[in-house]
Amino acid sequence: MISDRSGFETTGTNELISPPSPEQWFALYVQVNHEKEVVKRLELKDICCFLPLMETWSKRRDRRKKIQLPMFPGYIFIHVLLDSSANLTIVKTPGALRLLQNSEGPLTIPCYQVENLKTLMLSQKPLESHAYLKEGCLVRVVRGPLTGCVGILKRSDPKRGRLVVGVDIIKQSVAVELDLEDVEPIH
Repeated sequence: MISDRSGFETTGTNELISPPSPEQWFALYVQVNHEKEVVKRLELKDICCFLPLMETWSKRRDRRKKIQLPMFPGYIFIHVLLDSSANLTIVKTPGALRLLQNSEGPLTIPCYQVENLKTLMLSQKPLESHAYLKEGCLVRVVRGPLTGCVGILKRSDPKRGRLVVGVDIIKQSVAVELDLEDVEPIH
């Protein structure tokens, strides 16, 4: 790859490759039920936003209709070159609370995760929220013949996992394979 003064790179065959974008994705925590308004306000300030929505049935008793709700209530994603000016513009927006961060500053979201969400939304397949599960967390089985069992999740592949049930006093355990949809985390 050869870089020229314009910031573009060539492959040697005079084929241009666009430069990597300096903007990054961040998660912005906002007031729940104000996600759409915050997105409108940020877009008026020329800040690129992404609010993944899912279609669901309304919970009103008098009538039922399909509505669009945020996939992750209280969060929107922003794509921005984050400097002190942009940060101030974002957090001063009515309804915006704070960027997700650690002690070192705002946390970036890998581009592929946002692209995955966009692809899921374009697929026109029905989506549903699912509890975030990670290997090593304490879970309870909520469906199937093992309903009520509590154990530690040990994942063997993305769709199936292993539930490890142990007896602490004898330091022994047994594992069973199950679908990840059949468990929920214990907080």
